[in-house]
Amino acid sequence: MTGLIFHLIPHTHWDREWYLPRAALQARLVAVMDDLIERLQADPGYRSFLLDGQTVLVEDYLRARPDREGHVRALVKTGRMQVGPWCVLPDEQIPSGEGLVRNLLLGAADADRFGGRLDVLYSPDAFGHPPAWPTLAREFGIRYGVVWRGLGGEARQERDLYRWRGLDEQEVVLWHLPPAGYEIGAALPADPDRLFAAWAPVRAPLVQRASGKHIPVFIGADHHAAHPDVPRLRDLLAELDPQSAFRVSRLDEFFQAAADGAKPAPLAGELRWSYRYAWTLQGVHGTRAPLKRRYSAAEVALVRLVEPLAALARRAGGRDRRPLLELAWRALVRCQFHDAIAGCASDDVARAVESRLTSVEALAQEVARGSVHDLVHHDPDAARSRTASASPTLVLWNPAARPRRGVMIADVTLFRRDVLAGPSTGRVPREGPGYRPFALATSDGRTVPVQVLDRRIGTERLDAASHYPDQDEVDEVRIAFRAPSVPGLGLASAGLTAAAAGGARPPTESALVKGRSLINHWIEVALEPTGALTLHDRRSGQRFAELLRIEDGGDAGDTYTYCPPAGDRLVRALGPIKVRRLAAGPLVAALEARFEIRRRVGIRLVAILYADSPIVRCILEVDNRAAWHRVRARLTTGLAGAAAVAGTAFGVVARPPVAVAAADYPLETPVRTAPAHGFVAAADGARGLAVFAPGFFEYEWTRRGDLLVTLLRAVGEMSRGDLPTRPGHAGWPVSTPLAQCPGRSRVELAVAPISQAELDRGDALPSLWEDAFLPLRGFWLRDAVEPVVTPVDIALEGSGLVFSAMKPAQQGSPLVLRCYNATDRKTAGAWRFGEGVKSAHRVRADERESVALVLEGRGKTVRFVAEPHEVVTILVT
Repeated sequence: MTGLIFHLIPHTHWDREWYLPRAALQARLVAVMDDLIERLQADPGYRSFLLDGQTVLVEDYLRARPDREGHVRALVKTGRMQVGPWCVLPDEQIPSGEGLVRNLLLGAADADRFGGRLDVLYSPDAFGHPPAWPTLAREFGIRYGVVWRGLGGEARQERDLYRWRGLDEQEVVLWHLPPAGYEIGAALPADPDRLFAAWAPVRAPLVQRASGKHIPVFIGADHHAAHPDVPRLRDLLAELDPQSAFRVSRLDEFFQAAADGAKPAPLAGELRWSYRYAWTLQGVHGTRAPLKRRYSAAEVALVRLVEPLAALARRAGGRDRRPLLELAWRALVRCQFHDAIAGCASDDVARAVESRLTSVEALAQEVARGSVHDLVHHDPDAARSRTASASPTLVLWNPAARPRRGVMIADVTLFRRDVLAGPSTGRVPREGPGYRPFALATSDGRTVPVQVLDRRIGTERLDAASHYPDQDEVDEVRIAFRAPSVPGLGLASAGLTAAAAGGARPPTESALVKGRSLINHWIEVALEPTGALTLHDRRSGQRFAELLRIEDGGDAGDTYTYCPPAGDRLVRALGPIKVRRLAAGPLVAALEARFEIRRRVGIRLVAILYADSPIVRCILEVDNRAAWHRVRARLTTGLAGAAAVAGTAFGVVARPPVAVAAADYPLETPVRTAPAHGFVAAADGARGLAVFAPGFFEYEWTRRGDLLVTLLRAVGEMSRGDLPTRPGHAGWPVSTPLAQCPGRSRVELAVAPISQAELDRGDALPSLWEDAFLPLRGFWLRDAVEPVVTPVDIALEGSGLVFSAMKPAQQGSPLVLRCYNATDRKTAGAWRFGEGVKSAHRVRADERESVALVLEGRGKTVRFVAEPHEVVTILVT
C-alpha cells in the first residue's frame, strides 16, 4: 500500500504494581519521568508522550518530585504529555459499572488539575472488556478507544478500526492493537544500519490490518523509558519508506485524522474472546477469590450504603463528607489496577491491596456512622452528659429506591458493666442488667416481637469527639423481626420494651425447621446426605436437586491460567455430614452442615430461610489446607440447552456454554468460566434458577445445564512457562504462596427459583439481589437521647429500571441519582420525592452536559424517558 501515514505514538505501559511492589516501581518511575520531562523540554520535535492512560502515575511521580509539578502542568496543558482518562488502568470485568465510573471521575478531576485529559478511553492491557465499555466512554464525553485483549482472531475481526456499539446503542471508534500489542514498535532503533530489519516485521502486520491510510505505531513497552530519539526515528523511517508519511502524533490526533473518511467495521457486545490472536488470560477471574470478594464488599458498601447516607445527611444539613468519600474511593480505585485485583501479581502486591481495603472499610464505617448520627440528630458528646436520659434506639434504613418491609435482622447491645481504662483513682464501674427478654416499640406505638438468633457477651466502645471512649461489657444480641414499611432510601426507628408475657402469637407466614428441611410459604429446601441442597418451589411445583454440591479438582496452572492436571478427577464430600439447627423460626430458620473433602478442605454450609422470601441465603466457609486445586459449588438446574444470563456493568449478558477443542487454539486454550456481577440465571418457562452473590464472582455454565461457582483457585506461581493450556510465560516467574488461599474464607451466596417472565423483566433479579444483600439495615444507638429521624422518601418508578447509585455531586450541592434501563424497550421513568426538590437536570455520568427537566407535583415528581439499556443520571437540588 502506498500513501500511508504512520503516526508514531511514544508511550510507556506502566504496571503500577505487579511482580514488584508499588514502591519499587515508583522509584523506577521517578527516573523515567525525570528523563522524559528533560527530553520533552529539550527537543520540540519530541511532540508528545502518552502516559499510559492513567493519572495516578503523575500523582506517584509528584509525591517524590513535588518540585516538578509546574513542569508537568505545562507539558500536559500544551498536549505534550497526555494523561488520563482513567485514574488507574483497571481490570474492567471485576469492578462494577459504578466502580469504573468512580475511576473515570477521579481521572477526570486529576487530569483537569494537571492541565487536560486525553479524550481516548485507553485500555491497552485489561483482561477483556464489558459490553458497557462504549457506554462508559460516551458517558464521559469520549468518542475514541484503544483495546488489545478480547478481540481478534475470529471471522470479521481482521481489521484495525471498529465502530463498537454499546448496550444502549452509543458508539465509539475503536482502534485495535495488533497481536504484538502496545509494544509493537518498542525495539525500533534510531540507527539507519539496523532500522530496515526492525521496521519490516512492524510494518507488515500493521498494514495488513489497516482500514485506512492512517496507522498508529506505538513506541514503548512495559516500564520502558521514553524512546531516546523519536524525531530522528521519524526522519529515518521517512527515508526508508519514501512512499509513506511519518508523523510524531498524539493519540487523539491520530483518531481525528483516521476518522476522516474511514469506514470502521461494526462491533457489538463484550470483548472476551481473542484466543487465536493474543492471550486473553480469563483464568484470572478465579485467582485470589477471597481478595476479590473483599474488594466487592467494600465497593458495594461505598456505592449502596456510604455514599447514599452521606448524601442524605448533607441534604439534611449535616456535615459534608465528600473529602472522606474521595479518600475512600482513591484507596479502592487503586485496588482496581488490573494486575492487582486480577490477582496475577506478587504476594507483596496482594498484601498491599488487603491493606488498602482495610483503610476503605475503616473510612466507610466512619462516614456511615457520622451520617446516621446527622440523620437522627444524635450528638455523642451531648449524650455523655445525659446518660440517665438515654433511650437506646434501633435506626432502620432502607438502601433501596422503593418502599420495603418484612423480616430483617439487626444487632443490639445491652449494657452489663463498665470496662475502665487507666488508673482507677477511686472510680466505681457502673453495672447494668444486661439482656432481658424484650420486644421493639415502633414510633407509632406498635409492639413488634423479636426472634433471638444469637446472644453472647462482648465489648462495645462508644466514641465522642470531646471525650475519651466509653468501653463497656455488653450482651450482644442478634434479633429478627418484622420491620414496618420503610420508604425508599428512608429511615424509621424503634426502641426497646419489655416482651409480652407468654410471647407473641405465631405469624401467619412463618419459616420452620422440619428435620433437615427449611420450609416457608414459598419454598422448601432440604440438606441432602451429600451436603448439597434440594429445593422445591411450592408456587410452581418445580424441583431442583444437587444445589451447591461442593467439588474439588486439581489446578496445575498459575495466577493467569487454569490448567487441569493430567488424569485429574473431581472429589466430593467425604463421609457423613454433621447437621445442626441454628434457628428454628418463626421468622428465620437456619441449618448448618459440616463436612470434609479429601481431608484437606473443610466446608461449613449455613442455609437460611426467611418467613417472607423465596430466597435461600447461604454462607459457605471454606477451610483450605491444600495447594494446587480448585474448589467449586455445582448447581444442577435441569435447563440443558439454555443460555445463562449474567450480571455485568449496567446490564446483563447472555452466554452459551463454552465447548471447543483445545487443539483448535494452540496459542491459549479457551476457559469455560466467565465473570459475573451479582447473579447468574437461566430459565425456560416456569422453570428457572438464579444464584446471587454480593459482587463479582466466576462461574461456568455447562451444556447439560449445570452452573458452577468458583469458591477458590489455589495456585503457587504467578506465571509458569510449561502449561499445555498456555505455552509460555504470561509474566515473570514469582512464587505466590498466598495465592494458594490458605486458611478460612467466607462466601455468601443466595439461590432463588425464578421464571422466564421474571428474567425478562429486567428489574426482578436486581430486586431479589437487593433483598438478599442490601436488606433493611439496622443501626443501633445505645446512647441515643431523644433521637429525631429525618424524613426521607425517594422512590424510582418504571418497568425495567434498576437503581444504580445515589451520591453527593462532584461539585456544588446537588444530589446525584442514577439508574439504568435493563430492558431492550423504551421505558418511562420517574423519581418521586416525599418532599419537593427545587430543580432537576439530566446529565452524563461525568455530571456534565446538563439539560433541565420539568418538575411536577410541586417538585415531588421528576419524569424522564430511558431508551433501551440507557444509563440515566439526574442531578437534583
